[in-house]
Amino acid sequence: MSPTLDTPLEVGGLRLRNRLYRAPLLEHAGNGPDAAERLVAELRPAAASGAGLVMQGATPIRGYEGCAAPGMTHFDDPERVASMRRLTDAVHAHGGHVFCQLAHGGLRSFEVWHHEHREAHPDLTQRAVSRPPWVIRAFDAAGVLSFDVEVLDTEAVYELAAEFGERAAWAEAAGYDGIHLAGANMSLFHQFLSPLYNRRDDEFGGSPAGRTRFFEVVHEAIRDRTDLPVVTKVPVETDAPRFLPHVGWDEGVAACERLAALGYDALVPVRTTPFWDASIIKGAVPDRAWADASLEPRLARAFGGPLRFRLVRALSRASARRHGFEAAWNADLCRAVRERVDVPVFCVGGLRDRAEMDALLGDACDAVGVGRPFYAEPRLPARLLAGDARAVCASCNNCVVPQAAGLPGTCRTPSVVAERLELERAGAYGRSEATADGGTEESG
Repeated sequence: MSPTLDTPLEVGGLRLRNRLYRAPLLEHAGNGPDAAERLVAELRPAAASGAGLVMQGATPIRGYEGCAAPGMTHFDDPERVASMRRLTDAVHAHGGHVFCQLAHGGLRSFEVWHHEHREAHPDLTQRAVSRPPWVIRAFDAAGVLSFDVEVLDTEAVYELAAEFGERAAWAEAAGYDGIHLAGANMSLFHQFLSPLYNRRDDEFGGSPAGRTRFFEVVHEAIRDRTDLPVVTKVPVETDAPRFLPHVGWDEGVAACERLAALGYDALVPVRTTPFWDASIIKGAVPDRAWADASLEPRLARAFGGPLRFRLVRALSRASARRHGFEAAWNADLCRAVRERVDVPVFCVGGLRDRAEMDALLGDACDAVGVGRPFYAEPRLPARLLAGDARAVCASCNNCVVPQAAGLPGTCRTPSVVAERLELERAGAYGRSEATADGGTEESG
């Protein structure tokens, strides 16, 4: 029989109670003494309501170097990582498992667009795979972005890979059950894989195999330090402009085959572009958020003034119009990969409906991930696992824009919030009970 959302799944020797996971999101927990507590508040509801796996959002391994957005929790300090034991214990107390997403943004580091952050950290440089491509340099020349680039030499690449291995060991000591590498969405991994960014002539460039070499040495570094399962996103640049060098469908599927053969325990293939744009959050144009008068001053300060705010807003709207919502937009790619590899394939992107998830399992993928709908329904698994249900998320992206100003991710669309409240009143998310650490939580 084909698996359903309720069917257990084994990933790298770890048995998950079902095939539903909370995909990595931006939690905005920061790096203060309450970071772990804030992450518990953000992630425990997913585990308590039944998610088999919870993915913590991107954790930059070098702190502000390579940090891609405001509010990310840095994994550059062993004491901070050790403090996450409270989070992992909270997830385990509800029968769930938790992976951390180790990350480095490279050219995606947020000081390149966040004016206030660049002023506060003027010495930050961006580690690059090669000299930035002309399209990135054009945005720099136009004043939309601002780069201060240092190209990684071969020795520096190995040093960075070793740090990923060290951070994985810290994560294991803190109780994490696995590692999820931020392999797409214009991360440094993505930049190594993409021919637009990677024009190296050493072992980390040239052929498609060379461009996956960074994934390989990071995996080796992690395996040298821990046996935790390792999962990675793999970008396939199907939405890239045709005139730019890009990772095509066949090359992306072949990269997944190569990574499975190298020992990755699961893969998350995703369709995208070479850029950090609306291709990673397909949906409606977030006009409500951009028109919010109370938010505009904060965004203008972040982008470097009213003129740049208007420019960024226009570019964002144009990008969103090009990348409208698609249900299960990565399903065909996941199916093509699953036919070629013998490790679990995780599907994420545009998954909202329980029936649709069950139809994909055993066909296109082995597990399904849900991201933005958790901003509207932190306890969404309780409804999905109870039977036929659909997330209330409208895929409007009004939750995303305020994050550029450092505000937490939460649903800001009144009609969606009202629907969630009505479901709460009807008891759709379960009942309250005491938690392992003395707080209260809903029972899924």
